[in-house]
Amino acid sequence: MRAKTLVVIPALNAERSIGVVVRESKLVNDDVLVIDDGSSDRTSEMARDAGAQVIRHDVNKGKGAALKTGFAYALENNFEVVVTLDADGQHLPQEIPKFMTAYEETGADLIIGGRAHLFPQMIPRRRFANRFSARSIAFASKTAVTDSQSGFRLYSAHLLRNVRLRSDGFDLESEVIVYAGCRRFKVVTIPIELGFVDGLSTSHYKPLADTLRIAWTVMRARYLWRS
Repeated sequence: MRAKTLVVIPALNAERSIGVVVRESKLVNDDVLVIDDGSSDRTSEMARDAGAQVIRHDVNKGKGAALKTGFAYALENNFEVVVTLDADGQHLPQEIPKFMTAYEETGADLIIGGRAHLFPQMIPRRRFANRFSARSIAFASKTAVTDSQSGFRLYSAHLLRNVRLRSDGFDLESEVIVYAGCRRFKVVTIPIELGFVDGLSTSHYKPLADTLRIAWTVMRARYLWRS
């Protein structure tokens, strides 16, 4: 029997893409939740029109904060699994069944949609950043992750109940890998395809500030994972 699954989509000013992402997600999973992280456009309206449940932050709090809002909703409503994907159309909702199959076959608590096979198609600075961060976080987390920055993931409710996530920005997605790996939750990576590879024009990632924040978060998580 398939696990009760919630698709969570953090979104910021995504009115042009969110409707398609929601509709395509609902083709493979009934329950879709959009976290509108303080958008100044019609993101919430477009998401509701497409059939999603919507929780809106009155102000922008960061991707990590949006994810934590989604995780809390999932746990409060007894979902067993959360699948997260981005709102800009880079992640293909038709890939969601791959995560469910991997979950059923492996029982992993964290499944990351890996893009390592697509790194050569990225511009050099993006390719270098992804490879460097993946190797660093793999070392810190004692895992074999090959892509630590992909937001297309599956989280088990068991993992979400048993890790304390402190970050509110993009660094949360690195933090959770370190906590999961150090606490010996099962972490696996599966290859995914993308709607487009770089996504520079739609990304809210700030290269210098967010990279430094990720580095700090990984160091903190590596030494505080028992707390």
